[in-house]
Amino acid sequence: QVQLVESGGGLVQPGGSLRLSCSASGASFDGYDIVWFRRAPGKQREPISCISSSGEDTYYADSVKGRFSISRDSARNTVYLEMNNLNADDSAAYICVVDIKTCTNNIESYYATISTGWWGQGTQVTVSS
Repeated sequence: QVQLVESGGGLVQPGGSLRLSCSASGASFDGYDIVWFRRAPGKQREPISCISSSGEDTYYADSVKGRFSISRDSARNTVYLEMNNLNADDSAAYICVVDIKTCTNNIESYYATISTGWWGQGTQVTVSS
């Protein structure tokens, strides 16, 4: 059975860091773009970053630019989201999405993956003192 699994979430103090992972069992990420979304209670899900299938192109929402970094390790079939200088507004469920030809500098276009992408279940990040 093919599964998409996010991990690495947890409770962290403001200013702290976390590294999230997204991996797939039974399937390869090769040839696919990977998007990270987040969804906070009472808020619309928000696309925050994308990495192209080659790993050469990365994009970030303004809300996380300069603090978050996305990367991928093809040998491990895993995509990472390094999150630094976290604040309360970053508290959310973080979800990775697999899709094709998704990454562009137009973050709003990533909403199309809601209907076309393969979504994980998410990992919860809580930023609190």
